[in-house]
Amino acid sequence: MSDTEALLQVEKLSAGYGRSRVLFDLSLVAQRRGAVAVLGRNGVGKSTLLKTLAGEIRPMSGVIRFDGAEAQDEPAERRARRGLGHVPQEQAVFAKLSVRENLLLGAIGQKDKNDIDDVLDFFPKLAQRLGQTAGTLSGGERKMLAIGRALLGRPRLLLLDEPTEGVWVGVIDEIAERLRRLASEMSLILVEQHIELALDVAHYAYVMDRGQVALEGAASDVRRDPRLLKYLSP
Repeated sequence: MSDTEALLQVEKLSAGYGRSRVLFDLSLVAQRRGAVAVLGRNGVGKSTLLKTLAGEIRPMSGVIRFDGAEAQDEPAERRARRGLGHVPQEQAVFAKLSVRENLLLGAIGQKDKNDIDDVLDFFPKLAQRLGQTAGTLSGGERKMLAIGRALLGRPRLLLLDEPTEGVWVGVIDEIAERLRRLASEMSLILVEQHIELALDVAHYAYVMDRGQVALEGAASDVRRDPRLLKYLSP
């Protein structure tokens, strides 16, 4: 995968919690448009990777270069202002606030309030739930709200951690279609246990094992690689 004109370049990144290292010399590239899938069993460091890229975890070593400038020492707020959005796996919405209030919080600092209308056009189900408390939404609706709120920050790179987890099967296809649309307009890094969906949305894939990249390549090639099952099996 060429890193020419890459939006994100990660080189030899190591990170973890306290003295416990979870990521080991991991390298990754994301272009300015398109989706990159990050796959692997539970516990291999996928969420830790996204939290480190977003600035929630300080790396132990390595370089995170975002839009040509090093970002590994920047706080999360600075990375967000520069266009790096993050939708975490859990607690991605304010459960006690309404859908409208969640979106208004996401739009803070944005001059164009039409952005909220754009999100409602993108996720029509949310337009029908504006007055509803976010905690009472279905799993799929909460995921849509979390993604929509993140989009209001106008990110150029969006980190998505398990966007279909806990989502009814009938809604998964709808979210996948929205992810394809986003990937045609911006850069996505997608952590997802729904392997077929991830490899269908993404153009490139990294498969992690024990905090390292064990397999990478074009999504179509990774899908056919016999080693994929080895790295995904419990």
